[in-house]
Amino acid sequence: MKPIVSLLIVLLLLENVNSAADLKAGAATSNITPPLGLPIIGGFSPAPSTQIHDELHARCLVLDDGETKLALVICDLLGVHYLVSQEARRQIEETLQIPPANVLIAATHTHSASSALGTDRLRYEQKLDDYQKFVATRIADGVRRAAGNLRPAELAFGSVDVPEHVNNRRWFMRPGTMPVNPFGATDEKVKMNPPGGSPDLIEPAGPIDPQVSILSVREVTEDQKVGRPIALFATYSLHYVGGVSGLSISADYFAMFAAELERQLQAERLDPPFVGAMFNGTSGDINNNNFVSPRKVRRAPYEQMHYVANDVAAKVAAATSSLKYAKNVPLAARYREPQIAWRHPSPEQIAWAKKTLDDPGAAPNRTTSPVYAERFLRLADYPETGAVPVQVLRIGDVVVGTMPCEVFAEIGLEFRKRSPQQPAFMVSLAHGYFGYLPTPRHFELGGYETWLGTNRLEPQASVKLMNELLDMAAEVRNSSPPTNPK
Repeated sequence: MKPIVSLLIVLLLLENVNSAADLKAGAATSNITPPLGLPIIGGFSPAPSTQIHDELHARCLVLDDGETKLALVICDLLGVHYLVSQEARRQIEETLQIPPANVLIAATHTHSASSALGTDRLRYEQKLDDYQKFVATRIADGVRRAAGNLRPAELAFGSVDVPEHVNNRRWFMRPGTMPVNPFGATDEKVKMNPPGGSPDLIEPAGPIDPQVSILSVREVTEDQKVGRPIALFATYSLHYVGGVSGLSISADYFAMFAAELERQLQAERLDPPFVGAMFNGTSGDINNNNFVSPRKVRRAPYEQMHYVANDVAAKVAAATSSLKYAKNVPLAARYREPQIAWRHPSPEQIAWAKKTLDDPGAAPNRTTSPVYAERFLRLADYPETGAVPVQVLRIGDVVVGTMPCEVFAEIGLEFRKRSPQQPAFMVSLAHGYFGYLPTPRHFELGGYETWLGTNRLEPQASVKLMNELLDMAAEVRNSSPPTNPK
């Protein structure tokens, strides 16, 4: 065989290999709205829901590069219990043969949903209740439906800064002005959600992350025209916004963002339907309240949610016009469950807890003190360590890291900077709900997010989990070559 003929055959074979590796994508939603009457969680005193303002969903995206499949799921819930994620991923593997390590399941952290964390969200091992079983099955159904919508696609990554809605909620305050905490102490250096406009405010205790990360997926057409949008999954480091009416179920601004994005992209009434979604980034110490210049006029129910959602959606939609799409998008995933130490109450804290529960009226705070007393006693029974799930997905050049906590913004900024594969961003509240995750320095500052019962993992947990993510990011970096946008 002549050399020139051999070379042509090799080139044709390579072309066929590349064609087989072109991306396919499918998206779908699955309704996870609970029945009326289940408690709405998000505050210290859960109460039964009486109305549904907007339905809750699991928003699902499946990607297939010809060799590897990934599934991304974001649920309109305060949190997803570790065992719910485990059960949903078991069903997904059973029906679709997608490995559990390749499935990302996270919660938005809306504070106006019923609990998928079980009747006792501090209990690590538990038997799934009826609603948890329902959520797990509906997640699996949504991924199965998304897989049924797989079609040739191309994907782009981008970002846009939207700083005007994010504020660090932990503030240093003038000495002598810190209020008494539920434990009767005033030795903390920072206050969560201090009085807005107070002259006692000094400065925020940490940074914000203004970036909205964007994964946009659209169809590939044979005539080279711009394909119809399939899905857009964004990530923003902003806590829920809140401001509901009464005891109503609501997905908060996350779902409103998805609806407005659909309108902005002129993607209404597509078949299959377009799916927009918003992951919660690293917003453990971030919210929508401007503590220097608080709003002077009280907003109507849901008004602030719509304001934030519509503005972010408009800015994300505008950013999509400059994205560069690629059809060859290699996929990879890593998943680990490192053992992290649980925090346990001291003998003095156990004595305080028992005394508080014996006489709640004498506690520093009649609402919160008994809650923390009960949490102390539950945490006393925890084992020394527990498995804490962390995950990394590679989507083309992009790396997504996850942790199962309300992660502080500076941790997300650190991952974005230090990841060996770039660009990179983080998603919180994935595969479980393990409380807040401050950095070690914040434990010295104190405040709500560091209290035992609000926080359950050892002070070095963020360092250990970050090291795991960086190791996995290095692994997926070497798993496939970078993409070349077309």
